[in-house]
Amino acid sequence: MSGTICLWTYTCATMRSHISQQETGSAACRLREALLAQLHGGLLRPGDRLPTERALSDQFAIARTTVRRVLSELKSLSIITQTVGRGTYVAEGATVALSALAVEKPAALTTPKELMEARLTFEPAAIAMVVRRATPTDLQRIEHCCLKAEEASTLEEFEHWDARFHEVIADAAHNNLVSSVFRLMNLVRTQPVWSAVKQRTVTPERRAEYQLEHRLIVAALKSRDLARALATTRGHLLHVRRNLLGY
Repeated sequence: MSGTICLWTYTCATMRSHISQQETGSAACRLREALLAQLHGGLLRPGDRLPTERALSDQFAIARTTVRRVLSELKSLSIITQTVGRGTYVAEGATVALSALAVEKPAALTTPKELMEARLTFEPAAIAMVVRRATPTDLQRIEHCCLKAEEASTLEEFEHWDARFHEVIADAAHNNLVSSVFRLMNLVRTQPVWSAVKQRTVTPERRAEYQLEHRLIVAALKSRDLARALATTRGHLLHVRRNLLGY
């Protein structure tokens, strides 16, 4: 239940950020949040038909123009579909759209400092599982990402493979929740604030140092040396934080 409430809260907040000021009155909010509550609670499911504009107007005692604006917003977010003569339906991809909205807001609001705090908490913690559970295929994928990062010709390409390197390490823990956390952290790395900090602070020399540290992490994982894997991972993250944030 708490997860549903959080998802609903994030989705409502995100939708408010997409809607113009005159549309955020109590009437529009009541309708919007009622529909979202039904979607999150399973009362409305993909393929279900929504009441007509007139019915929603009567039910919520609001103007049809307000109903139309709220439905237009839901449609623009791929939560509903509308066809002239057929009515309004919950989109087949509504669940995915709602989940994307829920993740989009916290990711966009996370600062580089918060991201590094999270990385220093989660990445070393995942290493113990990786050392125990990584398969030969996992280790090959990790090393592949390491090599692709070294071959990258641009900072953007390096950042992509750098993020994949850490994500593939997390996948080698063979824990769905751990993988999900790392994917969320990688989503933060796609935000403009993180990109701007990286552009400002990553020099060719620092990139070469990161690549060497990645190689040390790979070697420690391949040898199943937990103490060395922990030390090299934490040392790498502290080095990144110092370059990015100055401490």
